[in-house]
Amino acid sequence: MIRHFAIALAVLTAPAALAQPTANDAELAALAQQAREASGSPAVAVMLWQDGAARIGVSGVRAEGSDVTVMPDDLWHIGSDTKAMTATLAARLVERGVISWDDTIGERLGDVVGEMNPAYTDLTFRHLFSHRAGLPANIGMVDMIRFQMEGTGGRPMPEQRLDYATRILRTAPAAEAGTEFLYSNAGYVVAGAMIEQATGESWEALMTREVFEPLGMETGGFGPPGRSDVLDQPRGHRSGMLGGLTAVPPGPRADNPPVLGPAGTVHVSLGDLGLYLAAHMAGDRGEGGDYLTAESWQILHTPPFGGDYALGWGIQDGRLRHAGSNTMWFVQIVMDPQADRAVVIAFNDGRVDQVAPTMAPVFQALLAAPD
Repeated sequence: MIRHFAIALAVLTAPAALAQPTANDAELAALAQQAREASGSPAVAVMLWQDGAARIGVSGVRAEGSDVTVMPDDLWHIGSDTKAMTATLAARLVERGVISWDDTIGERLGDVVGEMNPAYTDLTFRHLFSHRAGLPANIGMVDMIRFQMEGTGGRPMPEQRLDYATRILRTAPAAEAGTEFLYSNAGYVVAGAMIEQATGESWEALMTREVFEPLGMETGGFGPPGRSDVLDQPRGHRSGMLGGLTAVPPGPRADNPPVLGPAGTVHVSLGDLGLYLAAHMAGDRGEGGDYLTAESWQILHTPPFGGDYALGWGIQDGRLRHAGSNTMWFVQIVMDPQADRAVVIAFNDGRVDQVAPTMAPVFQALLAAPD
Protein backbone atom coordinates (compact mmCIF):
# COMPACT_ATOMS: atom_id res chain seq x y z
CA MET A 1 0.00 0.00 0.00
CA ILE A 2 1.29 3.45 -0.80
CA ARG A 3 -1.09 5.53 1.26
CA HIS A 4 0.45 7.10 4.32
CA PHE A 5 -1.81 7.57 7.28
CA ALA A 6 -1.32 9.93 10.18
CA ILE A 7 -1.31 8.43 13.63
CA ALA A 8 -4.72 8.87 15.25
CA LEU A 9 -4.71 11.69 17.76
CA ALA A 10 -5.96 10.57 21.13
CA VAL A 11 -8.47 13.35 21.50
CA LEU A 12 -12.24 13.26 21.51
CA THR A 13 -12.49 15.59 18.52
CA ALA A 14 -10.38 13.29 16.31
CA PRO A 15 -11.22 9.65 17.04
CA ALA A 16 -10.16 8.37 13.61
CA ALA A 17 -6.85 8.50 11.77
CA LEU A 18 -6.57 11.25 9.19
CA ALA A 19 -4.97 10.63 5.81
CA GLN A 20 -1.67 12.43 5.41
CA PRO A 21 -1.30 14.13 2.01
CA THR A 22 1.23 12.57 -0.33
CA ALA A 23 4.43 14.61 -0.61
CA ASN A 24 5.31 16.25 -3.92
CA ASP A 25 8.48 14.40 -4.94
CA ALA A 26 11.04 17.02 -5.97
CA GLU A 27 12.76 14.93 -8.66
CA LEU A 28 9.52 13.90 -10.31
CA ALA A 29 8.04 17.38 -9.94
CA ALA A 30 11.00 18.72 -11.91
CA LEU A 31 10.28 16.24 -14.70
CA ALA A 32 6.59 17.21 -14.59
CA GLN A 33 7.49 20.88 -14.83
CA GLN A 34 9.77 20.20 -17.78
CA ALA A 35 6.94 18.41 -19.62
CA ARG A 36 4.45 21.14 -18.67
CA GLU A 37 6.66 23.93 -19.99
CA ALA A 38 7.34 22.03 -23.22
CA SER A 39 3.67 21.16 -23.84
CA GLY A 40 1.98 24.32 -22.55
CA SER A 41 -0.37 22.16 -20.48
CA PRO A 42 -1.99 23.56 -17.34
CA ALA A 43 -0.73 20.68 -15.20
CA VAL A 44 1.38 17.54 -15.45
CA ALA A 45 1.82 14.71 -12.96
CA VAL A 46 4.46 11.99 -12.97
CA MET A 47 4.20 8.77 -10.95
CA LEU A 48 6.96 6.20 -10.44
CA TRP A 49 6.08 2.87 -8.85
CA GLN A 50 9.20 1.12 -7.60
CA ASP A 51 9.96 -1.29 -4.76
CA GLY A 52 6.36 -1.53 -3.65
CA ALA A 53 5.65 2.18 -3.32
CA ALA A 54 4.67 5.20 -5.38
CA ARG A 55 6.45 8.50 -5.75
CA ILE A 56 4.46 11.32 -7.31
CA GLY A 57 5.56 14.71 -8.59
CA VAL A 58 3.24 17.38 -9.95
CA SER A 59 3.51 20.81 -11.53
CA GLY A 60 0.93 23.38 -12.60
CA VAL A 61 -2.67 24.32 -11.88
CA ARG A 62 -5.97 22.48 -11.83
CA ALA A 63 -7.51 24.81 -14.40
CA GLU A 64 -6.08 27.25 -16.92
CA GLY A 65 -6.37 30.79 -15.62
CA SER A 66 -6.62 29.75 -11.98
CA ASP A 67 -4.00 29.81 -9.25
CA VAL A 68 -5.17 26.56 -7.63
CA THR A 69 -2.17 24.26 -7.79
CA VAL A 70 -2.45 20.61 -8.67
CA MET A 71 -1.72 18.20 -5.80
CA PRO A 72 -0.11 14.71 -5.73
CA ASP A 73 -3.35 13.10 -4.51
CA ASP A 74 -5.54 14.70 -7.20
CA LEU A 75 -7.68 12.59 -9.54
CA TRP A 76 -6.97 12.11 -13.23
CA HIS A 77 -9.23 10.88 -16.02
CA ILE A 78 -7.36 7.94 -17.56
CA GLY A 79 -9.43 7.47 -20.75
CA SER A 80 -8.62 4.29 -22.66
CA ASP A 81 -6.33 3.04 -19.91
CA THR A 82 -9.72 1.88 -18.57
CA LYS A 83 -9.75 -0.88 -21.19
CA ALA A 84 -7.28 -3.11 -19.36
CA MET A 85 -9.37 -2.64 -16.21
CA THR A 86 -12.41 -3.98 -18.05
CA ALA A 87 -10.41 -7.01 -19.19
CA THR A 88 -9.20 -7.47 -15.60
CA LEU A 89 -12.82 -7.43 -14.45
CA ALA A 90 -13.60 -10.10 -17.04
CA ALA A 91 -10.76 -12.26 -15.72
CA ARG A 92 -12.29 -12.13 -12.23
CA LEU A 93 -15.63 -13.28 -13.65
CA VAL A 94 -13.99 -16.02 -15.71
CA GLU A 95 -12.33 -17.45 -12.60
CA ARG A 96 -15.70 -17.43 -10.86
CA GLY A 97 -17.31 -19.31 -13.75
CA VAL A 98 -19.72 -16.47 -14.57
CA ILE A 99 -18.35 -16.08 -18.10
CA SER A 100 -15.71 -17.73 -20.29
CA TRP A 101 -13.04 -16.12 -22.45
CA ASP A 102 -14.52 -18.08 -25.35
CA ASP A 103 -18.13 -16.96 -24.85
CA THR A 104 -19.35 -15.61 -28.18
CA ILE A 105 -21.28 -12.47 -28.94
CA GLY A 106 -24.05 -14.67 -30.30
CA GLU A 107 -24.28 -16.69 -27.11
CA ARG A 108 -24.40 -13.68 -24.82
CA LEU A 109 -26.34 -11.18 -26.93
CA GLY A 110 -28.01 -13.16 -29.70
CA ASP A 111 -31.34 -13.44 -27.89
CA VAL A 112 -31.51 -9.72 -27.12
CA VAL A 113 -29.95 -8.19 -30.24
CA GLY A 114 -32.13 -8.70 -33.26
CA GLU A 115 -30.75 -8.82 -36.82
CA MET A 116 -27.12 -9.04 -35.74
CA ASN A 117 -24.66 -9.09 -38.61
CA PRO A 118 -23.66 -12.78 -38.83
CA ALA A 119 -19.99 -11.78 -39.15
CA TYR A 120 -19.96 -11.05 -35.40
CA THR A 121 -21.90 -14.05 -34.07
CA ASP A 122 -18.96 -16.34 -33.30
CA LEU A 123 -16.51 -13.71 -32.03
CA THR A 124 -15.39 -13.95 -28.41
CA PHE A 125 -14.16 -11.80 -25.53
CA ARG A 126 -10.65 -12.52 -26.79
CA HIS A 127 -11.48 -10.85 -30.12
CA LEU A 128 -13.14 -7.87 -28.47
CA PHE A 129 -10.43 -7.19 -25.87
CA SER A 130 -7.59 -7.47 -28.41
CA HIS A 131 -9.31 -5.28 -31.04
CA ARG A 132 -9.57 -8.21 -33.45
CA ALA A 133 -13.35 -8.31 -33.84
CA GLY A 134 -13.46 -6.13 -36.95
CA LEU A 135 -15.92 -3.76 -35.30
CA PRO A 136 -15.85 -0.07 -36.29
CA ALA A 137 -13.97 2.19 -33.91
CA ASN A 138 -17.11 3.96 -32.70
CA ILE A 139 -20.83 4.22 -33.23
CA GLY A 140 -22.11 6.85 -35.67
CA MET A 141 -21.97 10.51 -34.68
CA VAL A 142 -25.76 10.97 -34.54
CA ASP A 143 -26.11 8.04 -32.16
CA MET A 144 -23.13 9.26 -30.13
CA ILE A 145 -24.81 12.64 -29.64
CA ARG A 146 -28.00 10.91 -28.55
CA PHE A 147 -26.16 8.83 -25.97
CA GLN A 148 -24.34 11.96 -24.81
CA MET A 149 -27.64 13.79 -24.28
CA GLU A 150 -29.12 10.85 -22.43
CA GLY A 151 -26.08 10.49 -20.18
CA THR A 152 -26.61 9.23 -16.66
CA GLY A 153 -30.03 10.82 -16.31
CA GLY A 154 -31.80 8.49 -18.72
CA ARG A 155 -32.12 4.74 -18.93
CA PRO A 156 -29.98 2.45 -16.73
CA MET A 157 -26.48 1.90 -18.10
CA PRO A 158 -26.98 -1.80 -18.97
CA GLU A 159 -30.00 -0.83 -21.08
CA GLN A 160 -28.04 1.91 -22.84
CA ARG A 161 -25.08 -0.41 -23.50
CA LEU A 162 -27.35 -3.06 -24.91
CA ASP A 163 -28.82 -0.39 -27.21
CA TYR A 164 -25.31 0.67 -28.24
CA ALA A 165 -24.31 -2.96 -28.87
CA THR A 166 -27.45 -3.55 -30.93
CA ARG A 167 -26.71 -0.60 -33.17
CA ILE A 168 -23.02 -1.40 -33.73
CA LEU A 169 -23.60 -5.14 -34.23
CA ARG A 170 -25.98 -4.42 -37.11
CA THR A 171 -23.25 -2.61 -39.04
CA ALA A 172 -20.86 -4.17 -41.53
CA PRO A 173 -17.40 -5.17 -40.26
CA ALA A 174 -14.69 -2.59 -40.81
CA ALA A 175 -11.92 -5.22 -40.78
CA GLU A 176 -11.54 -8.98 -41.02
CA ALA A 177 -12.07 -10.59 -37.63
CA GLY A 178 -9.18 -12.47 -36.09
CA THR A 179 -6.61 -11.39 -38.63
CA GLU A 180 -6.65 -7.60 -38.65
CA PHE A 181 -6.10 -5.21 -35.74
CA LEU A 182 -8.59 -2.34 -35.62
CA TYR A 183 -8.71 -0.29 -32.43
CA SER A 184 -12.34 -0.18 -31.36
CA ASN A 185 -14.02 1.55 -28.44
CA ALA A 186 -17.21 -0.08 -29.66
CA GLY A 187 -15.72 -3.53 -29.11
CA TYR A 188 -15.23 -2.80 -25.42
CA VAL A 189 -18.78 -1.50 -25.07
CA VAL A 190 -20.04 -4.74 -26.64
CA ALA A 191 -17.90 -6.71 -24.18
CA GLY A 192 -19.31 -4.61 -21.36
CA ALA A 193 -22.85 -5.33 -22.54
CA MET A 194 -22.05 -9.06 -22.63
CA ILE A 195 -20.77 -8.89 -19.04
CA GLU A 196 -23.83 -6.95 -17.90
CA GLN A 197 -26.20 -9.44 -19.51
CA ALA A 198 -24.33 -12.34 -17.88
CA THR A 199 -24.35 -10.81 -14.40
CA GLY A 200 -27.45 -8.64 -14.28
CA GLU A 201 -25.29 -5.82 -12.87
CA SER A 202 -23.88 -2.63 -14.33
CA TRP A 203 -20.25 -2.41 -15.43
CA GLU A 204 -19.77 0.42 -12.94
CA ALA A 205 -20.96 -1.69 -9.99
CA LEU A 206 -18.85 -4.63 -11.09
CA MET A 207 -15.74 -2.50 -11.57
CA THR A 208 -16.12 -1.05 -8.10
CA ARG A 209 -16.57 -4.43 -6.44
CA GLU A 210 -14.15 -6.55 -8.48
CA VAL A 211 -11.34 -4.11 -9.30
CA PHE A 212 -11.34 -0.96 -7.18
CA GLU A 213 -12.24 -2.42 -3.79
CA PRO A 214 -10.07 -5.57 -3.70
CA LEU A 215 -7.03 -3.62 -4.97
CA GLY A 216 -7.52 -0.81 -2.47
CA MET A 217 -8.30 1.84 -5.11
CA GLU A 218 -10.39 4.07 -2.87
CA THR A 219 -10.44 6.96 -5.37
CA GLY A 220 -11.63 4.94 -8.37
CA GLY A 221 -14.69 6.46 -10.03
CA PHE A 222 -16.29 7.30 -13.37
CA GLY A 223 -16.52 10.35 -15.57
CA PRO A 224 -14.81 13.71 -15.02
CA PRO A 225 -13.49 14.08 -11.47
CA GLY A 226 -14.55 16.75 -9.02
CA ARG A 227 -17.47 19.16 -8.74
CA SER A 228 -18.57 21.84 -11.15
CA ASP A 229 -19.13 24.48 -8.47
CA VAL A 230 -15.67 24.35 -6.88
CA LEU A 231 -12.19 23.70 -8.22
CA ASP A 232 -11.57 20.68 -6.02
CA GLN A 233 -9.90 18.54 -8.72
CA PRO A 234 -8.05 19.09 -12.00
CA ARG A 235 -10.25 19.84 -14.99
CA GLY A 236 -9.76 18.57 -18.48
CA HIS A 237 -8.98 21.13 -21.18
CA ARG A 238 -9.77 21.47 -24.86
CA SER A 239 -8.52 23.92 -27.43
CA GLY A 240 -10.39 27.21 -27.32
CA MET A 241 -12.14 28.67 -30.36
CA LEU A 242 -9.66 31.55 -30.45
CA GLY A 243 -6.66 29.46 -29.49
CA GLY A 244 -5.29 28.55 -26.11
CA LEU A 245 -6.98 26.16 -23.72
CA THR A 246 -10.40 26.13 -22.07
CA ALA A 247 -11.07 24.30 -18.83
CA VAL A 248 -14.18 22.11 -18.97
CA PRO A 249 -16.04 21.80 -15.64
CA PRO A 250 -17.52 18.41 -14.70
CA GLY A 251 -20.71 17.76 -16.63
CA PRO A 252 -21.93 16.21 -19.88
CA ARG A 253 -19.41 18.13 -22.00
CA ALA A 254 -16.46 17.06 -19.88
CA ASP A 255 -16.36 13.44 -21.01
CA ASN A 256 -17.55 10.94 -23.59
CA PRO A 257 -21.04 9.49 -23.02
CA PRO A 258 -21.17 7.23 -19.94
CA VAL A 259 -22.29 4.39 -22.20
CA LEU A 260 -18.63 4.18 -23.28
CA GLY A 261 -17.57 3.30 -19.74
CA PRO A 262 -15.89 -0.06 -20.48
CA ALA A 263 -13.77 1.65 -23.14
CA GLY A 264 -12.65 4.65 -21.11
CA THR A 265 -14.38 6.65 -18.37
CA VAL A 266 -12.43 5.83 -15.19
CA HIS A 267 -10.82 8.51 -13.02
CA VAL A 268 -8.42 7.72 -10.19
CA SER A 269 -5.53 9.14 -8.19
CA LEU A 270 -2.07 8.21 -9.43
CA GLY A 271 -1.31 6.57 -6.10
CA ASP A 272 -4.28 4.23 -6.46
CA LEU A 273 -3.44 3.66 -10.12
CA GLY A 274 -0.05 2.48 -8.86
CA LEU A 275 -1.74 -0.20 -6.74
CA TYR A 276 -3.50 -1.52 -9.82
CA LEU A 277 -0.31 -1.49 -11.91
CA ALA A 278 1.59 -3.23 -9.10
CA ALA A 279 -0.95 -6.07 -9.18
CA HIS A 280 -0.47 -6.47 -12.92
CA MET A 281 3.32 -6.46 -12.62
CA ALA A 282 3.32 -8.97 -9.78
CA GLY A 283 0.92 -11.18 -11.70
CA ASP A 284 3.13 -11.01 -14.77
CA ARG A 285 6.00 -12.34 -12.65
CA GLY A 286 3.86 -15.13 -11.24
CA GLU A 287 3.50 -13.39 -7.88
CA GLY A 288 -0.12 -12.34 -8.19
CA GLY A 289 -1.32 -13.60 -4.84
CA ASP A 290 -5.00 -14.50 -4.61
CA TYR A 291 -6.47 -11.73 -6.74
CA LEU A 292 -6.06 -13.68 -10.00
CA THR A 293 -4.35 -16.93 -10.95
CA ALA A 294 -1.08 -17.01 -12.88
CA GLU A 295 -3.02 -18.35 -15.87
CA SER A 296 -5.36 -15.35 -15.88
CA TRP A 297 -2.48 -12.87 -15.72
CA GLN A 298 -0.80 -14.66 -18.62
CA ILE A 299 -3.99 -14.45 -20.68
CA LEU A 300 -4.36 -10.73 -19.94
CA HIS A 301 -0.77 -10.02 -21.00
CA THR A 302 -0.50 -12.24 -24.10
CA PRO A 303 -1.76 -11.20 -27.57
CA PRO A 304 -4.29 -13.95 -28.40
CA PHE A 305 -3.99 -13.58 -32.17
CA GLY A 306 -0.37 -12.56 -32.53
CA GLY A 307 0.83 -9.02 -33.00
CA ASP A 308 1.64 -6.72 -30.10
CA TYR A 309 -1.71 -6.04 -28.42
CA ALA A 310 -2.92 -8.24 -25.56
CA LEU A 311 -6.14 -7.68 -23.59
CA GLY A 312 -6.04 -3.94 -23.00
CA TRP A 313 -2.24 -3.68 -23.11
CA GLY A 314 0.24 -2.99 -25.87
CA ILE A 315 3.38 -5.14 -25.60
CA GLN A 316 6.79 -3.79 -26.56
CA ASP A 317 10.25 -4.98 -25.50
CA GLY A 318 8.86 -6.88 -22.54
CA ARG A 319 6.97 -3.86 -21.28
CA LEU A 320 3.23 -3.28 -21.06
CA ARG A 321 1.95 0.11 -22.11
CA HIS A 322 -1.17 2.04 -22.98
CA ALA A 323 -2.34 5.61 -23.46
CA GLY A 324 -5.71 7.11 -22.62
CA SER A 325 -7.50 10.30 -23.60
CA ASN A 326 -11.05 11.55 -23.85
CA THR A 327 -9.69 14.52 -25.89
CA MET A 328 -9.44 16.64 -22.70
CA TRP A 329 -6.92 14.57 -20.71
CA PHE A 330 -3.96 12.40 -21.64
CA VAL A 331 -2.42 9.64 -19.50
CA GLN A 332 0.38 7.34 -20.65
CA ILE A 333 1.36 4.19 -18.73
CA VAL A 334 4.50 2.10 -19.20
CA MET A 335 5.21 -0.93 -16.98
CA ASP A 336 8.34 -3.06 -16.72
CA PRO A 337 7.17 -6.07 -14.68
CA GLN A 338 10.57 -7.71 -14.32
CA ALA A 339 12.01 -4.52 -12.82
CA ASP A 340 8.83 -3.95 -10.78
CA ARG A 341 8.80 -0.43 -12.18
CA ALA A 342 5.88 1.51 -13.65
CA VAL A 343 5.86 5.08 -14.90
CA VAL A 344 2.77 7.21 -15.52
CA ILE A 345 2.65 10.71 -16.95
CA ALA A 346 -0.67 12.56 -16.84
CA PHE A 347 -1.81 15.83 -18.46
CA ASN A 348 -5.09 17.67 -17.91
CA ASP A 349 -4.79 18.53 -21.61
CA GLY A 350 -6.00 16.41 -24.51
CA ARG A 351 -3.89 17.96 -27.29
CA VAL A 352 -2.05 14.77 -28.19
CA ASP A 353 0.18 16.48 -30.75
CA GLN A 354 1.33 18.90 -28.06
CA VAL A 355 1.80 16.55 -25.12
CA ALA A 356 3.10 13.36 -26.74
CA PRO A 357 6.52 14.74 -27.78
CA THR A 358 7.21 15.88 -24.22
CA MET A 359 6.92 12.44 -22.64
CA ALA A 360 10.09 10.80 -23.92
CA PRO A 361 12.48 12.49 -21.46
CA VAL A 362 10.32 11.38 -18.53
CA PHE A 363 10.26 7.73 -19.56
CA GLN A 364 13.94 7.73 -20.49
CA ALA A 365 14.88 9.16 -17.10
CA LEU A 366 12.72 6.80 -15.05
CA LEU A 367 12.65 3.53 -16.96
CA ALA A 368 16.39 3.56 -17.57
CA ALA A 369 17.12 4.26 -13.89
CA PRO A 370 19.25 1.62 -12.14
CA ASP A 371 17.45 -0.99 -10.04
